Amino acid sequence: MILIKYGHACVRLETDDRVLVIDPGTFSEAEALDGVDEVLVTHEHPDHLDVAKLVAASRHNSAFRAYMPSAAVESVPELGGAAVAVETGQRFTAAGFAVDVVGGAHAEIYDGLPGCANVGFVVDGAVYHPGDSLFVPPSPVETLLVPAAAPWLKLSEVLDFVRAVRPQRAFPIHDAMLNELGQENFDNWLNFKGGTEYARIPVGESVKIR
Repeated sequence: MILIKYGHACVRLETDDRVLVIDPGTFSEAEALDGVDEVLVTHEHPDHLDVAKLVAASRHNSAFRAYMPSAAVESVPELGGAAVAVETGQRFTAAGFAVDVVGGAHAEIYDGLPGCANVGFVVDGAVYHPGDSLFVPPSPVETLLVPAAAPWLKLSEVLDFVRAVRPQRAFPIHDAMLNELGQENFDNWLNFKGGTEYARIPVGESVKIR
């Protein structure tokens, strides 16, 4: 399995002739969706769900489907039947990958906000994308995608999250708000205290994870 990093929270998984994209938002590149039939969306916020990108993909491909929480489906009536609701505890197949839905709630920023649904996706038991949460999945995962910067996040929580999940390896996501100095600082801490193999994937580049 090949994992390609795109801007912010977007990643693309490829194996054989199967392709699956997670969280193609407004900070990610349009080419992430090239040749894609199915995508996963953790929640409704624009940095994870770029409505214009998904509508364009659905208009060019009648087989296109985007799996997301029901609240997110309701926020994108433009997608029509291309938007498919999923819920915590569900297992389904997307682009030939087995997908487990975990979590359920967006991490709190302040005073209960934003208070929206957020699901995490575990793909083929190998890759975990938590969206905007630090939910620890019930089963082990090989590769953890780690949120690096957000209004709801602090470094100590990230380190506790990585240690709790105990993946074989971790890569950062949700990092569009960090400049090079911020990225370097985050990477140094994850290497120092994360307790797992850690590396940053430059945007547009890939790693083989299985």
